[in-house]
Amino acid sequence: MTEKKDVLREIDEGAIRLARTLLRTARHGVIATLDPQSGAPIATRVGLSTDHDGTPVILVSALAAHTPALLADPRCSLLVGEPGKGDPLAYPRMTISATAREIQRDAPEHARIEWRYLSHLPKAKLYASLGDFRFFRLEPDHARLNGGFGRAYQLAATEWLSLSPVNDELAAAEQGAVEHMNKDHTDAIGLYARFFAKAPEGNWRMTGIDADGFGLADGDEVLRIFFAEPLTSTENMRQTLVRMANEARAGLQSSQTSQ
Repeated sequence: MTEKKDVLREIDEGAIRLARTLLRTARHGVIATLDPQSGAPIATRVGLSTDHDGTPVILVSALAAHTPALLADPRCSLLVGEPGKGDPLAYPRMTISATAREIQRDAPEHARIEWRYLSHLPKAKLYASLGDFRFFRLEPDHARLNGGFGRAYQLAATEWLSLSPVNDELAAAEQGAVEHMNKDHTDAIGLYARFFAKAPEGNWRMTGIDADGFGLADGDEVLRIFFAEPLTSTENMRQTLVRMANEARAGLQSSQTSQ
């Protein structure tokens, strides 16, 4: 008998960063659940954001097929990854095995989750407050990551979640920091996009900050920018954003001078 070849690659920093990028930048995904009547699998599209630690968050209507399915059996699977031109199987994607947990409206984390979701998906403000909509955290167990042909990985949730000891501190300061940046420092946000993400000029806004990086958006375009080192405090967050703005400004000026 021929020995079966292990097709999974050894996990490295590139795989972890790709997994985090796919999830943090996704605005939708496909969720697979089990129909409570027949037990058959069903797959539907859902809007998607993340909690501060990177856990996937969905906002769903009670009328959707996946909502009673999750309430009856919280086991689920989530697929993220955006195909482009050509072969869709050549593009990175990630499938996450998770257990759904409903976030009650009176729960302490509800306000944080709602703010992050609506910052990432502003159009959801049209229906987020309706009584039949509810948030679920899809608490992950593991993920299958496919970075393209011949690049398959299996990652435990602890390998790609942002499990920083300062998460609570950063989460408490996040909304104020993001709103301040979007109101008073749009120039710096533009520098981040152009220098660190090599994005074109635009109306970029900040959508969230966590220990590993931050999100930017301009309409339908979403970017993920990572910090060189994880944040250690809210003060370190401020210092890091200032340093990155100065670095981006100097780098862009240098590139213009050399042209």
